[in-house]
Amino acid sequence: MNNPLLQKEGLPAFESIEASHIEPAIDQILLENREAVKSLLSTTKDYNWDNLLQKFEDMDDHLNKAWSPASHLHSVADNDQLREAYNACLPKLSDYSTEMGQNENLFHAYETIANSDDYESLSAAQKKIIKNALRDFRLSGIDLDDEKKERYKIIQQELSRLQTKFEENLLDATHAWEKHITDADELSGLPESALALAAQTAKSKDKEGWFFTLDFPSYMPVMQYADNAELRKEFYQAYVTRASDQAPKENSDWDNSKVMLEILKLRTEKAKLLGFDSYAHYSLATKMAESPEEVLEFLNDLAKRTKEYAKNEFEELKQFAKEVTGDTADVTELDAWDVAYYAEKLRQKKFDISQEVLRPYFPVNQVIEGLFAITHKLYDVSIKQRQGVQTWHKDVMFFDILEPNGDIRGSFYLDLYAREHKRGGAWMDECVVRKKSSASIQNPVAYLTCNFTPPIGDKAALLTHDEVTTLFHEFGHGLHHMMTRVEYSGVSGINGVPWDAVELPSQFMENWCWEKEALDLFAHHVDSGEALDDDLFEKMTRARTFQAGMQMVRQLEFSLFDFRLHLEFAANETLDIQNLLNEVRQQVAVVKAPEFNRFQHSFSHIFAGGYAAGYYSYKWAEVLSADAFSKFEEKGIFDKTTGNEFLQTILEQGGSREPMDLFVEFRGRKPSIEPLLRHSGITA
Repeated sequence: MNNPLLQKEGLPAFESIEASHIEPAIDQILLENREAVKSLLSTTKDYNWDNLLQKFEDMDDHLNKAWSPASHLHSVADNDQLREAYNACLPKLSDYSTEMGQNENLFHAYETIANSDDYESLSAAQKKIIKNALRDFRLSGIDLDDEKKERYKIIQQELSRLQTKFEENLLDATHAWEKHITDADELSGLPESALALAAQTAKSKDKEGWFFTLDFPSYMPVMQYADNAELRKEFYQAYVTRASDQAPKENSDWDNSKVMLEILKLRTEKAKLLGFDSYAHYSLATKMAESPEEVLEFLNDLAKRTKEYAKNEFEELKQFAKEVTGDTADVTELDAWDVAYYAEKLRQKKFDISQEVLRPYFPVNQVIEGLFAITHKLYDVSIKQRQGVQTWHKDVMFFDILEPNGDIRGSFYLDLYAREHKRGGAWMDECVVRKKSSASIQNPVAYLTCNFTPPIGDKAALLTHDEVTTLFHEFGHGLHHMMTRVEYSGVSGINGVPWDAVELPSQFMENWCWEKEALDLFAHHVDSGEALDDDLFEKMTRARTFQAGMQMVRQLEFSLFDFRLHLEFAANETLDIQNLLNEVRQQVAVVKAPEFNRFQHSFSHIFAGGYAAGYYSYKWAEVLSADAFSKFEEKGIFDKTTGNEFLQTILEQGGSREPMDLFVEFRGRKPSIEPLLRHSGITA
């Protein structure tokens, strides 16, 4: 069988890949890799980079080139056959990873190279790969006895299965809920863009009226604009009970309650098996933060600085809601499903602006061109679309990043719109990693995936400013992957970067969405072509810090819940997840969550993604990104020298050096929290 997943060169042949290709390809590569490892370790004694470690880089790369497109399709074009093939491969990949991590001959080979005379002649990137590998051998249980090694292997298999199960339950629960409305009066208050999307969705299902789902572009406008409070509550309840014990009985197969507990038990067991006090301690072994105390102190300090702001903002919102409704009674609470609605009305009253007012200024093609123009100004590269590349959906585009001499520096797929069978959220992932081969340098390729409001009919999609910011964020991750100069895949791009530093380039890019000089490059009205005027920009800027305190405590709630959950579960495996979340909310939240709220059941960042005991990374890296951008504020947002310094010290270095050293090299000092507080409108 000619299996497209076995090709070593070029881009994935997405139009030829079928679910039936996945398992045979993975089986074949794992078999070849195992045989190659056995041969290398039995025939070579005088180990060095070229005769051992470079060959491992090549083997890992071949496996990645098969698994990356298969895994990506599972996220963006899911179906039963793909899901079955994907899940069949998980235990095989887990076993292979554990075998490599516990291979004592391989471990000793790395130690031999680290202690050899040749070690000093290696590059910083090569040394960092060896240092990381020796650490990761320990984290894979290299020091365990045979019985414990076997237990570690079983734990890894189960975690892989359960984390995938969590994500699939959430996807199925999200797409199982739908709302068909035929009475226009029920939709009073909704903007034209939301109505047009709902009508287009209804038409695609051969229905009259309007059709809504829990995909974010469909769900959020209802929460922000629908005058019907009962409708808002219905949508809110459906959204916050997805994949939980509070969902309708017919959806009980997708309840994540037991899955979460099993994940926590296995993570804790793994951590203790390896000698850590908790999974939080284990998680920090590969991060910038040095101890759980440091993380909790950081989060609690931010909460102390912010809580009073958030309380005042919420009091203002409650008072406003009281005035709007003409309620003479004391408004002691505002229901959770009313917060976004009244917040949007208060924003419009205070600043005379909304996402809908701004939407006509952000036609998707203009935004993309503006993003590319900003990247050119900062880093002197150009970006061009390439036709004829195979993709997984007709809306997906492909682009090359070009050096001034026309050479390709990196490439990426851009998949912007929400649709069925695609998981929610926005992310960047690796398709191909930059690395050196015997013949040449392999250029990096990224997947950039979002879930924006799709085009209505034959008109261009109009993005909200929030969606523009999300695109810039994911592109920042993409630049970290694609602009690297490191030639070894283990620390190329985002590889080897501590998780609490990985959000720096992404959050950093968001800043240009708030600068007039940058917006002038692309924010032009879809009909008149007029640029965003000074008056509208000033309103938008003034509204930037609207309810920033409330947003901050919401993120701190997620971060503290995640970290404390993984820290405290180790001492108490009967810990009640809901009670802990309630306790954290009591400490930091200002909006009271209703009894039925089961946010944790859809918290895929920590139960299915890479953020377990690491969600604090968003705030940690936001301190770095705000402070990094403050240098551009001092020198000019398109200052070539500063752009070049950021490129050379952060983006090009990948994981080849410690992120704090790189930050100090760029900024001239350690990071300060003050720029983040200033950007958030929170001052001492």
